[in-house]
Amino acid sequence: MGFTIGGMREIRSGTRRRGRSYRASECTAVAEYTGLWGWDVLRGARAVGGACSCGRADCPAPGAHPLDFAPVIPAGATLDEVTRAWTELPGAAVMLAVGRAFDVIEVAEAAGRRALARLERMGLPLGPVTATPDGRAHFFVAPGAADTLPALLYRMGWDDPGSLDLRGLGPGTAITAPPSDRAGLGPVRWLRPPALDPTRPPEARLLLGTLAYVAHRSRA
Repeated sequence: MGFTIGGMREIRSGTRRRGRSYRASECTAVAEYTGLWGWDVLRGARAVGGACSCGRADCPAPGAHPLDFAPVIPAGATLDEVTRAWTELPGAAVMLAVGRAFDVIEVAEAAGRRALARLERMGLPLGPVTATPDGRAHFFVAPGAADTLPALLYRMGWDDPGSLDLRGLGPGTAITAPPSDRAGLGPVRWLRPPALDPTRPPEARLLLGTLAYVAHRSRA
């Protein structure tokens, strides 16, 4: 398939051992995603020198999309199964399939951090939250949120939801997950990591009022 990110670069730079250690940490993370939290994982492309490892010269999202030819690693996959899959595509990015176990509400990272602090003070139920190196925050919420988001915002009094820097991600989308790099810009980080006792992500309506308010204030 022509997908090579590690291999020769590790040999030339003398970092083969470190590369193996990093891949082991990736496999452990993926096995936790699939086995502990029940998430489907996709193997994604990486950006190398501005080009995408998928091999397309005209790739619209270098280093920020799943590899079409790589099957999903399903929820429930064991560490051994994950390691075998990652050996087939060393250097792949870890991506989570959105829409089955969770949807995502995306906002600017600065607004997301402020909203997260408010929500924690209010004692509202929260799921995981990530921050991307391109300045976005992803709040994990219950499946189905992406389809109902515009109607929910309208009912909350936001007559023009499009004016908010806020959107829902649902089935057919994927997000880069820690510890992987996104688009060659740096690693994705947890603002709020998954709980050790897995629970269903919160309903979007519980968080949306605060997220919309903070996003609006941030833009203003």
